Amino acid sequence: MDLGLNGKVIFVAGASRGIGLGIVEACLAEGAKVAITARGAEALEATRKDLAARYGEANLWAMAGDMRDTATIEAALAGCEAALGPIWGAVANVGLHPCPLGAEVDDETWDAGFSQNLGSAWRLARGAYRLMPPRQEGAILFISSIAGLGALGTPLTYGTAKAGMNHLTKELAKITGVNNVRVNAIAPGNIVFEGGEWAERAKGPRAAAWTRWIEREVPMKRFGHPEEIGSAAAFLLSTKASFVHGAILAVDGGQTK
Repeated sequence: MDLGLNGKVIFVAGASRGIGLGIVEACLAEGAKVAITARGAEALEATRKDLAARYGEANLWAMAGDMRDTATIEAALAGCEAALGPIWGAVANVGLHPCPLGAEVDDETWDAGFSQNLGSAWRLARGAYRLMPPRQEGAILFISSIAGLGALGTPLTYGTAKAGMNHLTKELAKITGVNNVRVNAIAPGNIVFEGGEWAERAKGPRAAAWTRWIEREVPMKRFGHPEEIGSAAAFLLSTKASFVHGAILAVDGGQTK
């Protein structure tokens, strides 16, 4: 199926590895031009070089920076449009922050967790959306989590912030629809990739216990992979999803009840 992304410009935050990279590759494979951002300049440049070798230098633009900072976001959005053209889609894929389990969360950790998981997503969505109404087209995609769909025992800041992101998706959709700008979210389940949390668990001393947990909790009895999130994201960003708006799509192998 041709998703209609050929030549479209997609901005992806948190794109140097994992889910973000899976989204980038899916969009590039559909012919999109992609701007990639991440905090680590060295890892981002390595990713850019690898992708450019496979998909062409002209189809990529990269900028390292902290996507929690409004000025950095605005500079990245402007740089993307100057290099690649008008932004069609923006993907807020910035998340995770160290947080203890239970109630042992101090004020600094609480604020930082929300800034990383929710504030960054809002700031990117706000900046991208401001560019779109004059064009009467566009798509904003939040990368949430199944931890925001129900109480799964995840760290408090993470699950609560992702629940806030899901609500933000629906509230923002009420505002943007009049300008033909769609807003949706993907709630990934347990996604395994090199260097990620689940890869560490799958290879660690309790690997057998985690395998049993996955087989018990996930009807498909396996982990998900970044490319599976990427395929879902490419569809939601595409013209084929033209009437999908305000949706929270769980991509979790059937885990959520």
